[in-house]
Amino acid sequence: MTVRVRIAPSPTGNLHIGTARTAVFNYLFAHHHGGKFILRIEDTDLERSRPEYTENIMSGLRWLGINWDEGPFYQSQRLHLYREAVQKLLDQGLAYRCYTTSEELDALRESQKAKNEAPRYDNRHRHLTPEQQAAFEAQGRSSVIRFKIDDDREIVWHDLVRGKMSWRGSDLGGDMVIARAASDGVGQPLYNFVVVVDDIDMQISHVIRGEDHIANTAKQILLYEAFNATIPQFAHTPLILNQEGRKLSKRDGVTSISDFQAMGFTPEGLVNYMTLLGWSPIDSTQEIFSLDHAAKDFDFDRVNKAGAKFDWDKLDWLNSQYIHNMPIDKLTDLIIPFWEKAGYQFTRGRDRPWLEQLVSLIAASVTRLVNAVDMTKIFFTDDIELSPEGSQQLQQEGVKAVLEAVFSSLNNQQLTAELAQGIIKQVVKEKNVKKGLVMRSLRVALTGDVHGPDLTQTWLLLNQIGVDKTRLEKTIDIAEIEISAM
Repeated sequence: MTVRVRIAPSPTGNLHIGTARTAVFNYLFAHHHGGKFILRIEDTDLERSRPEYTENIMSGLRWLGINWDEGPFYQSQRLHLYREAVQKLLDQGLAYRCYTTSEELDALRESQKAKNEAPRYDNRHRHLTPEQQAAFEAQGRSSVIRFKIDDDREIVWHDLVRGKMSWRGSDLGGDMVIARAASDGVGQPLYNFVVVVDDIDMQISHVIRGEDHIANTAKQILLYEAFNATIPQFAHTPLILNQEGRKLSKRDGVTSISDFQAMGFTPEGLVNYMTLLGWSPIDSTQEIFSLDHAAKDFDFDRVNKAGAKFDWDKLDWLNSQYIHNMPIDKLTDLIIPFWEKAGYQFTRGRDRPWLEQLVSLIAASVTRLVNAVDMTKIFFTDDIELSPEGSQQLQQEGVKAVLEAVFSSLNNQQLTAELAQGIIKQVVKEKNVKKGLVMRSLRVALTGDVHGPDLTQTWLLLNQIGVDKTRLEKTIDIAEIEISAM
């Protein structure tokens, strides 16, 4: 059997991490078995579907490295198939027209609620005669199409994650609406119906989706049987939960894949983390791997039944591993858009080699790409702000003299690492002060703070764009004011 799986997102919103994780599992399973991964856009909700959401979904999957083998197929372009399938069930007596009004359905639900009964349709129009149908239509009523469900039927399947699953027909809420009402013919077909028609037509062998679809599975199995089609194998994966054990939502700060991009996560780090949300590799100590590597081991015997808790700290750690091991030229390419969004201008010598030197300076401290914006702000602004510790440092005895000595040691030649270190040693000796005083004071003059990345490399980068002397001169004036104010 050729493995054929699909991801079928609805373009009513951006690609969410839950949908993306489902896509990851489908992709891994298909590649593990040398099968096909299909993309289908379920856009039959014409009122809420938007082309920009479709583009967001596809661009998000591509960004994650989840490339599909077939598609995208659009349900909105396949309506003729669904209507033909509805008519087939009508012709076989497996479906029927239901003329129950919304007011009658509301009254039914209220009656059931008063009796503490579960809401369900009472199948009242299952056996209408042609004359009764004509009478309803003469009243101007339109009809939905309902699929007949036997209350006494037990629906059983073996779930690849959860084992044996069983549902009673009586628990499915009565005969199922498979197409909306229309003044004539067949109205818009609904999700549980069209998904089955599509899966049959596309020869889907395995349906891999979240556990919130389990109730749909029982209904869909009945539809597969009605079409005399091969029923695919089902795998219902665990939901992604927040730290309190509830289903993850936007309230938890987790939204679409495009938002994760904006937060500064790399595609490799994010997809690696999603792979571990509900699945564990054979080697439990292994946490960092590519999609291709994970596909070699992936199967459902290692997918958990319990929900997978989302852990921001773990995601940050994984992301940082990819950043810290990334070639500087690639990391620079990824950081530049964040600098541009922040409005940083690459002028005054800030060409590509300079930018790569800057990235090398901060790379070991970056967890998310967006961190680079704050870390490098001092390199893209004319004025720096003194931190409280920086201001205190300028009040130390001897600071003004130290900075004046450093300033006087500079000339118009380009600074080198050796020259910078030589100047510091010279000032320490001339002023008879500790090296720490010189280093901290110089760092404050150049950056505004006593903490930061390697001082020598910071100084060299600022010297290359011609701002180190200017900052030293301004800080000497500030130090004089700080001292006089004491």
